[in-house]
Amino acid sequence: MAEGHELYETMGLLRVVTLDPEGRASLEYEAKREQCHSGGVVQGGFISGWIDAAMAHAAMAKNGEGIVPMTLELKVSFFAPTRPGKVIAEAWVERHGKRTSFYEGHLKDEHGTVLAKATSTILLADMSRVVEASKKATGG
Repeated sequence: MAEGHELYETMGLLRVVTLDPEGRASLEYEAKREQCHSGGVVQGGFISGWIDAAMAHAAMAKNGEGIVPMTLELKVSFFAPTRPGKVIAEAWVERHGKRTSFYEGHLKDEHGTVLAKATSTILLADMSRVVEASKKATGG
């Protein structure tokens, strides 16, 4: 986990399990009670975020540190309720392009049951351009 990265803490990231330069990643999260709505079910935005982050990590593993994966489209299908406890988000490149790539991923519980699946269209943005645009936008 990146030191001092509050987003990872908020999302409940425990560890990055694998980063494969072939375009695969696996991240382990702790689904918390504070992330649940009625009935002790994790809110769908967290589930979407976990799989989206795994797809972004897979894109970074494949393309190196000079790129920032920017999600252009994200579709998530929920198969079963996600409850508090350990979950694993896994992702892989489905089709790699020069500027745009397509990724897939899923979220599993600690027993291997697939809870949700997702697909994403990702823009592979140049890191220096993203940083420059961010500084302009925030005045920093």
